[in-house]
Amino acid sequence: MPGPLRGGLSTVCPGHPAAQQSMSRLDPEELAEIELRRDEEEEQVAAVPGAARRPSAAPTAGQDPALSTSHPFYDVARHGILQVAGEDRFGRRVVSFSCCRMPPSHELNHRRLLEYLKFTLDQQVESDYVLVYFHHGLSSRNKPSLHWLQSAYREFDRKYKKNLKALYVVHPTNFIKVLWNVFRPLISHKFGKKVTYFNYLSELRAHLKCDQLAIPAEVVRYDEKLRSLRKGELLPPAKTPPPRPPLPTQQFGVSLQYLKDKNQGELIPPVLRFTVTYLREKGLRTEGLFRRSASIQTVREVQRLYNQGKPVDFDDYGDVHVPAVILKTFLRELPQPLLTFKAYEQILGITGVESSLRVTRCRQILQSLPEHNYAVLEYLMGFLHEVSRESIFNKMNSSNLACVFGLNLIWPSQGAASLSALVPLNLFTELLIEHHGRVFRAQDAGGEPGAGWAGLESGAAPSPEASLRPVRLRPLAAAGSLR
Repeated sequence: MPGPLRGGLSTVCPGHPAAQQSMSRLDPEELAEIELRRDEEEEQVAAVPGAARRPSAAPTAGQDPALSTSHPFYDVARHGILQVAGEDRFGRRVVSFSCCRMPPSHELNHRRLLEYLKFTLDQQVESDYVLVYFHHGLSSRNKPSLHWLQSAYREFDRKYKKNLKALYVVHPTNFIKVLWNVFRPLISHKFGKKVTYFNYLSELRAHLKCDQLAIPAEVVRYDEKLRSLRKGELLPPAKTPPPRPPLPTQQFGVSLQYLKDKNQGELIPPVLRFTVTYLREKGLRTEGLFRRSASIQTVREVQRLYNQGKPVDFDDYGDVHVPAVILKTFLRELPQPLLTFKAYEQILGITGVESSLRVTRCRQILQSLPEHNYAVLEYLMGFLHEVSRESIFNKMNSSNLACVFGLNLIWPSQGAASLSALVPLNLFTELLIEHHGRVFRAQDAGGEPGAGWAGLESGAAPSPEASLRPVRLRPLAAAGSLR
């Protein structure tokens, strides 16, 4: 092992009685979560002053330009988590696994990840090979569960382990110590001897031809930071890498235009349509609707299914708050708020408008919205108006709903909304809900009410009355269907 492991791995080995005693007090999954959060906190504390930091929720692009969408594991392979490139100094093929390429758990099917890993290794295991594990980038947001890791280890039978000649763990932390304690009963002494830890890339270069290895830029940057901290040097600010292209079936984190283009021109995004339809049928009288939370793991699972174009049946979860949280999450993860950045300052001025003129002012502000945003907003506000009419049962009047949805509909382009901004943002949202029929009333050339959903199919905004009627569900244009 070239050099001591960071985070105390060299001072208290996993087999030490003191370590075993402390670990026995906590569930391994809880301990792993604690160690990962410590890693994240230590990295923030050690961050180089002035260096740009990108959000952990947005892994950088690592996709092979030659990767085809017809690849059997395109949904996983596009992230660039796994790379097969180069050989070590003994001519053995090198396979690398990069944690920094792993998206948040709700965006990645870990079962598919395991199948993709086996699919890739099946092409290598007939000859000697080396596995390089870049640990940097693993966080509480994207880590698989320890139970999943144990199951995955058991699935890699002798054919995968026999010709694996070395497992290099780069930039290990205390989390590795936790893993070792969990896996120790499963790992043979012979396999354990194949594991080598490297604190720096320079140590890895002594064994591999790193110029042939696709080392993620994030890993290189992190290694430079570690070395500079050791020497007391500062690094220049990092460049923000380009974003990864979304899946054709992506539902969260993409623009309304993207969703329209991928769903046969439908203006109302599938996730919004399906959650509203379900809640209208089964949740209108649920107390605390939209105020209650749901299991994070469940929400991530539903997001993953939607993003992969797979069926979602909310009855399977037995909790009406799940679709409610999914609806809010969809709005919150739009690249631009539904009410747009442009309207932010105008909305803040609503408190300065005379009470009797506020509905008119709301109509004026909404006239500047793109047609698509307007149609989606009208659809959503029509539903929330319906929810508010059942407030005697669900305790969610227009004011309460506005407090929940205000910051999900509008936020500033830079930074977070101040506390003082919450009053006008929530007031504006309350006006849209409470006076939905007046704010969104549409008239055709003859002065009669608009054509409603018939017009929406051709791009027009729906009428208030039509927006309250059940909507016929239409399948996604891309692979898979949602129900």
